[in-house]
Amino acid sequence: MKLSYVYILKCSDGTYYTGVTSDLEKRIEEHIVGKRSTSYTFSRRPVELVFYAKFTQIELAIQKEKQIKKWSKAKKEALINGQYDALPNLAKKKFQ
Repeated sequence: MKLSYVYILKCSDGTYYTGVTSDLEKRIEEHIVGKRSTSYTFSRRPVELVFYAKFTQIELAIQKEKQIKKWSKAKKEALINGQYDALPNLAKKKFQ
């Protein structure tokens, strides 16, 4: 069974990059060395792996990656910090 991974990198400018891959070690190394000069992370190195999740179906991994990319920075940080109970509240719009 081939695994897929959704991962989050913390960039040197404090932003987060979310990606999906079937070879986590290789992909992280590509981000670290700056293999792709057009990549979001290229000019934001160094990067640090702060979260990853394993999936047995690539379709589910891609779906989760797309979902996380839409999240706010606060919600991503809650996920990174394992504060799963906070996730639903961070999804709610704040009305004034």
